[in-house]
Amino acid sequence: MKSLPLHQLYKACILKDLPFKTTRQLEPLAEIVGQNRAEEAVRFALAMPHGGYNVYAVGRNGLGKRTMMLRYLEHHTDSKQQIHDWCYVANFDEPRNPKLLKLPAGMGHQLKQDMDKLMSRLVKMIPQTFEGDGFLERAESLKNDYVKMQEDELEKVAAQARRKKVSLTVTTPGGYRLVAMNGDQPHTPESFKDLTDAQRDKFEEVINKLEKKLRQALRKLADWEMEYAEKQQALNQETLEGISGHQLDELEAKYEKYSDVVAYLKAVRKDLAENLDIFLEDGEEQAAMAYASLDRKAPRRYLINLLVHQTNNEVPVVVEENPTYHSLFGYVENVTYKGTVFTDFSLIRPGSLHRANGGYLLMDAEKVLEQPFVWDALKRALRSHTIEINSLERELTLSGTISVEPEAVPLDVKIVLFGDRETWMLLQEYDPEFAELFRVTADFENEMHRTIDSQVQYAKFIASLAVEKKLLHCNTKAVARIIEYSARRAEHQDRLSLHAADIANLLRESDFWARQAGARLISDVHVTRALESARYRDSRIRDHFYDSIRDGTTLVSTTGTCVGQVNALSVLSTGGFEFGLSNRVTASCYYGDGEIIDIERDVKLGGNIHSKGVMILSSWLASHFAMNDPMHLSASLTFEQNYGEVDGDSASLAELVALISALSEVPVRQDLAITGSVNQFGEVQPIGGVNEKIEGFFTTCELKSGLTGTQGVIIPHTNVQNLMLDSEVLQAAKAGKFSVHPVARVEEAITLLLGKPAGKADSKGRYPKQSVFGIIQQRLEKMREHERQEHARDDQKDPSIH
Repeated sequence: MKSLPLHQLYKACILKDLPFKTTRQLEPLAEIVGQNRAEEAVRFALAMPHGGYNVYAVGRNGLGKRTMMLRYLEHHTDSKQQIHDWCYVANFDEPRNPKLLKLPAGMGHQLKQDMDKLMSRLVKMIPQTFEGDGFLERAESLKNDYVKMQEDELEKVAAQARRKKVSLTVTTPGGYRLVAMNGDQPHTPESFKDLTDAQRDKFEEVINKLEKKLRQALRKLADWEMEYAEKQQALNQETLEGISGHQLDELEAKYEKYSDVVAYLKAVRKDLAENLDIFLEDGEEQAAMAYASLDRKAPRRYLINLLVHQTNNEVPVVVEENPTYHSLFGYVENVTYKGTVFTDFSLIRPGSLHRANGGYLLMDAEKVLEQPFVWDALKRALRSHTIEINSLERELTLSGTISVEPEAVPLDVKIVLFGDRETWMLLQEYDPEFAELFRVTADFENEMHRTIDSQVQYAKFIASLAVEKKLLHCNTKAVARIIEYSARRAEHQDRLSLHAADIANLLRESDFWARQAGARLISDVHVTRALESARYRDSRIRDHFYDSIRDGTTLVSTTGTCVGQVNALSVLSTGGFEFGLSNRVTASCYYGDGEIIDIERDVKLGGNIHSKGVMILSSWLASHFAMNDPMHLSASLTFEQNYGEVDGDSASLAELVALISALSEVPVRQDLAITGSVNQFGEVQPIGGVNEKIEGFFTTCELKSGLTGTQGVIIPHTNVQNLMLDSEVLQAAKAGKFSVHPVARVEEAITLLLGKPAGKADSKGRYPKQSVFGIIQQRLEKMREHERQEHARDDQKDPSIH
């Protein structure tokens, strides 16, 4: 049970194992170090052509999940994968259902430019041409021919009427009336009554015949009017063809490989002739919509809404930081004009799914789940392989607001969600569709094995961070110090932490102190300065606790001995900064039925794990001292000056030693603290936070009495591999002023703390009298003998009792 030698308290990084002088000599890693399992999962998922092989990247924040994914995609995306531009255009037949055009990357932008050029020309040329003398003369000629034919036909009817003493008069535009004449003036009702019956009948007969001829003439006029409209339309179309026909022909030839584009251009050609008034009249409403939507181009009817424009042939990789419904699936904007809301296809806006279509979309799982309706809509899109732009307001309300319903966009995307294990497990448990849509889990490691080769890899990782963050490079000693810090973060001498965010923060702060000192490289001095600075910034609450130890408010002893009193150790965390503290555990014994009272549990300050630890040590006591006869000593346990909840079983060994001391009345050394868990067979089990606990008691000793040379900490022997102690503790251990003792069994801890051998039972179950267990055994036997004598006296007084 000797104390640990210095090399077991801290595993230093050997400089000769790092074959470089500075990280500038190292080639930065293209991948994240130590994540081979996750990288294989990502490679498999992204190579699978089938649906449902989306990725959920599991791991706590700071492991570099997103960085690894972006680096992997940067170097391993499939260059053969087809990506496209997506455009929305007007549907002239169904304006509420804009049409979708799918074009190779870059062609959408080209089509938009071509249509903009065409419309810019037409906006100028159409008014000039249709208001020019040549067109107006031809249009006037057509109109005059129609008017002359109309007048000639009506004159025929009027001439016949005059011969029959009937006048043809115009009552309304397009309305005619036949009236009997009285000389040069039409008959009045009175003068018409004065006529004889024969005269009136004759007039009526004549008028009836003339009305038939008039109707025939009007029918001819209607046919001629339609003919005139057709000729006018033909003239318009002929004139328009002269302006735009050759350009539209060129565009159709240019995009002949794309049948949807050709069909759209043909529809534009037809619609132009039918809607010339858009170019000839001042469209106040159109102008207002263009102004309100920050789009000065008109006419809007023929715009190309370039939804997604791929500037190059690289597969899109989109990181969505705020995955709201609209930012993911797109939306339709509205503009307001004179209190009325307008919208059209040109106001359709894309979402991240549109931009990532054909590539990869990266998001945080928690952010996706936090947003209303997003998770269900995302699953629908992945199942149907389409993106539908639906108004979220229509889903939330019963409003029947009219809006456009764009054609759905075909979806081909790989989703990568980043999240912790708890979220992943909840989705697995409560969403049956999750496992079908996210078949691949990329499980990120927290640590990697520490070997000579892995240390070199870690150095390359440090070099890649320095290049990526534009920091100063590190010399060999700085790299060694960072590797040692990483092992400390991993709480294992043969492990390295893969928490990239911690290392990146340390490098940034070391870079700051190096630049402050005017250095060209980061050295171990700057790394140590950065660690000390971070510790000082975060240690206000720790120092407050230490002040209470210094001024005696917290009762703790680091010298002498005391019965039933043990220095246990605990770890407190304040926002990521952890530190160790001494806790006084006390036990008292009294005559009873052998029950161990856990005061923390009874007052509901003890957690489940702590209560379990007390029950286990109670079982161990019973198995040693109450195998055949009951124990007539009961005990109570408590953490002194504890006013908060206690959980964990790392103090169960200290509690057991306190009970043994109280049962045997052998005092406990106060210059030793102890931590460890115990099982029912007396084996000491490992615990967490061993470095912080040792350092906490070391500081306590310095504050209370100074280092005496006998002080130290007892830890489970399985925790020796976790030791990466602070330099102050190492210096004290090197000077013989502080020690760390490993123990494997309860008996070893008892021997160290009580200064007597615990004792080993012989074949009859008897312990040596001078051993601690022997003292307890003798005390219990006296109690049992006293109990028997009491029963005997009771029997003599009243035999009926038994």
